[in-house]
Formats: sequence, structure tokens, C-alpha cells
Amino acid sequence: MRVHFIAIGGSAMHNLAIALHKKGYQITGSDDTIFEPSKSRLDRYGLLPSEFGWFSDKISSDLDAIILGMHAKEDNPELLKAQELGVKIYSYPEFLYEQSKDKTRVVIGGSHGKTTITSMILHVLHYHEKEVDYMVGAQLEGFDTMVHLTKENDFMILEGDEYLSSPIDRRPKFHLYKPNIALLSGIAWDHINVFPTYENYVEQFQIFVDSIVRGGSVNYNAEDDEVVRVVEGSENQIRKISYTTPEYRVENGETLLDTPEGEMPIEVFGAHNLNNLAGAKWICQHLGIDEDDFYEAIASFKGASKRLEKIAESNSAVAYKDFAHSPSKVAATTTAVKEQYKDRKLIACLELHTYSSLNAEFLKEYEGALNAADEAVVFYSPHAVKIKQLEEVSADQIAEAFNRNDLIIYTNPEKFQEYLKQKDFENNALLLMSSGNYGGLDFDEVKEWIES
Repeated sequence: MRVHFIAIGGSAMHNLAIALHKKGYQITGSDDTIFEPSKSRLDRYGLLPSEFGWFSDKISSDLDAIILGMHAKEDNPELLKAQELGVKIYSYPEFLYEQSKDKTRVVIGGSHGKTTITSMILHVLHYHEKEVDYMVGAQLEGFDTMVHLTKENDFMILEGDEYLSSPIDRRPKFHLYKPNIALLSGIAWDHINVFPTYENYVEQFQIFVDSIVRGGSVNYNAEDDEVVRVVEGSENQIRKISYTTPEYRVENGETLLDTPEGEMPIEVFGAHNLNNLAGAKWICQHLGIDEDDFYEAIASFKGASKRLEKIAESNSAVAYKDFAHSPSKVAATTTAVKEQYKDRKLIACLELHTYSSLNAEFLKEYEGALNAADEAVVFYSPHAVKIKQLEEVSADQIAEAFNRNDLIIYTNPEKFQEYLKQKDFENNALLLMSSGNYGGLDFDEVKEWIES
């Protein structure tokens, strides 16, 4: 089967391209630019385009399928040529559904926690050598790619993203998977550029629950009122199974999980991650992993890439980076690190980088999000606001939104980096939260500052 990728360099797209290449498909692709690590990984498999740009002559009627990435535009010349020739065009989630329609599909949805829960499930299955197909939104230790597709595996584990499917398909990705088994971890307004009202955003999760195959099941976080309302309000004929955060305690910087066999030390920490763990346990039990085997495996789970990832540690200091950027994620992550390191000063640094976080109207959602930090810093780039063609936000608007009198605000990358460089990190915990890189922060340098 010959498949061409329009925008092959994306994080998800290049992983799908590699997975299909390994499955024996003939893969070609285009993109206007490709960054690391996608560039090196595509090159390793002979899939890196020979030159960057869009070339309509790459599109011919003997292609079996086009997979269209979100990075492409509606007027992309390759897309227009494919439409003209009548070549079958799939969005990323549509193609994944095609690859899994004869399998049992397990879809993990939610505004937050879905990457971690999916990663936990895959870690446990991998530990017990249970083979499944999968798609997850982060690189995992022990896994070569973020997408794995076979003909023979019975199950497909899918991280269910609520963002749009493609430039010509405005449906959220997780509406297309039709799960047999689903999980809903939490609902907290995000993607304001696509879902301008809270009600419109919540509606996407209602559609998701209603899309579960009749006779299937959904596990849901009983501690999230909106999740409870959405799941229990659905008239879909499915099993509805709730879960809650298990008992645990923190002692000397170590989290001890309460299990039927007694307390067990685990690598991940924070109430939100323990809640994620409870959801993952249910899904693993659906897949034939009993409780004892789950605990044995999860003890060695260190987390998904960029999700509370420890980047440096000394005898008296520690630093983490985290993908957190929405208000609920920022609050949960900040609280988790403070709980884990009660006796240390917590310095929490948040970069406002996404469309939602840089929206002047949405900013008020961040009130209290950094309250668990002893020292709170917000960084944003006015240049990023201009690139995204948003109304300029001021330092005063940010200070008012977070409602914290001692909030430190930086708009200059060099000054922010100098602030960190001059810090004495003795008996401190540093938390860096962003989906960006603070205007070019070198995390290897951060490691030196912490460990020196």
C-alpha cells in the first residue's frame, strides 16, 4: 500500500509514518520544515523528504491514501492536487481507526492525564510482555515509537485527543475512534481558539461518551464533577465504572501507595498522578492484568517524557520540567511538587505559550494556579503573542489574573535565564512548566546550576 503524508514532520505524524513503514507500507511525505527529533528519526528509516516544501507532482492517482496533518493548510498544493485526482484523504485519527476497526479499541480521554494514563497502561502491558497496538502522545522508555501497528494484535490502545482532526476535518480526534473500552480522566476548559465557550468544550466529551460502542464500558474519575455529570448523564447503553484516588502518603520525599499487600514505594507522585494510576489499573484489569501484577509493574514506572520529568538533582535541590500549561494542570503539578518536597522552597516557573494561555479573556482561569509555590514566576514572549495574532497582553493583566501580589513576571528570555542562573538553589525545588522552551532555555545549563 502506497501512502503519502502531507506534513510528515509532526510529532504524531512522523511516528505513524515510521509505524506504517515497519508494517511494510511504501511511505512518502512532505513538509515545509522538520525539527528534531522528527528529522533524525525519519532520516534513520529513509523517510526524510529530500527537500522541504510542498510539491504537487508528488501526488498521483496510484497513491492508495493521503494522510493529512494539522500543520498543513486548506490551500496546500499537495492537498488540492489529491482532491482534484480523487485520491482517498484521511486525517490522522481516521487512518488509525481504519487500522484498528477489527480490534478492541481502548481510548483514554480527558483534558488532563490522558498521556500519563496511556503511558502507565503501556508500561504495565510491556512489563508483562502483553503485545498490543498503540498510539500515545509521548516518547516512552522501552518503546521505539509512539505508534505501533500490527495485523495480529487484538487490542489497540489510543490516547484520545480532543483537538481537531485535520484542516479539512474539524471534528475532535477522539470522536473518530469508536471505543469499546474508554476512560475519562477530567474536564477542564482548554483549546479556547477552537472551543470558544466552556459549554461547547464540554459538549465534545458528551459526544465522546456517546460514541462508545454499545455494550462497551467507560471508567471515569468520580472526583471530577463535570466528568460525573457527563458520564452519568449519557443514555448510551454502556457499563459505567467510577474510580477515585487511592490512599497514599509521602515520607522523606518518597510516595508510598497503599495496596492490599501493604505500602509500596512508587516513582510517580502527586494526587493527580495517583488518580491517573487508579484509572490505569482499571483499564489493565479489563485487558487481563490482575491487581497484583499491575502493582508489580507500576512500581517501576517513571513517567512519560516531559510529564513531571526530573532533569536535575543534588543533595539539597531538585528540578523538574513538565508539559503543564492549562490552569488545571498547572495547579495539580505545582501542588504535587510542593507535597513531595514539603521542607523545600518551591520555585514554580510557568511559560504562557499556547493560544489559550495568551488569550487576555482566558487568563482569568489561572487564578490560584500557582498558589502552592513559595516563589511564582510567569514568563511570556510578546513576540509569541504577535505570531499567534492575538491581542497583546500586559504584565498588569497577568498579575491581576493570577491574583498573587508577589508574582514575578518576565517577558525577556535573557532576563529570565539570568534570574535562574543567579538563584541559590540550596534546599529548593525548581519546577519549569511549559509546552515551549522559555525563549531558548538550555536545560543542560539548568542541570549545571542545580547540581553545582
